[in-house]
Amino acid sequence: ALPICHIAQNPHESTLPGTGVNQRTDMMPKHLVLAALLLLGVCCCLVKGKIGDKRAERAEKASEKKPRRTPQLMSRGWGDYLHWTQTYEEALFQSKASNKPIMVIHHLEDCQHSQALKKAFVENEEILKLAEDFILINLIYETADKNMAPDGQYVPRIMFIDPSLTVRADLTGPYGNRKFAYEPKDCPILLENMKKALQLLKQEL
Repeated sequence: ALPICHIAQNPHESTLPGTGVNQRTDMMPKHLVLAALLLLGVCCCLVKGKIGDKRAERAEKASEKKPRRTPQLMSRGWGDYLHWTQTYEEALFQSKASNKPIMVIHHLEDCQHSQALKKAFVENEEILKLAEDFILINLIYETADKNMAPDGQYVPRIMFIDPSLTVRADLTGPYGNRKFAYEPKDCPILLENMKKALQLLKQEL
């Protein structure tokens, strides 16, 4: 009889009955399992971090596309990028300090005539450009200065004051019963009065 050589069997393996196939009977060491789980966790964190960075980058690009506006609340819609003073007293002080005339706009938020004039005012590029040479204030209340209501407290009305704090009662609108009132169609008259206010100031200097 031929000698039969037996292959030494791994003590951790067993042969499945009737198959001759060996089966592992031991388990992976615990430290290898922990290492594998730790590596998996690190990979997940890296993936999440990259996704988060991409989302933040997309959000930043989207915010850059949106125009950034910083309108002045004191304008109340009469020209957000013009410089408006907050109080009548502040306007008087700035006028004397800068030697610029004041343009005072009396109006009300719930007055349709005020809103119509406001719309025409901000759509007129010449008026907005010339307004930069004035100390500007728009009021939704009456001041204690009686000189600011020589023919009544109506709105809208626009008046001018020179740096000597003299009210320019001669710079009026087209209406005899409301001398300082303007309607949207009167913007050319308002523009001329603004020019006169500046011309009078130069003549007096």
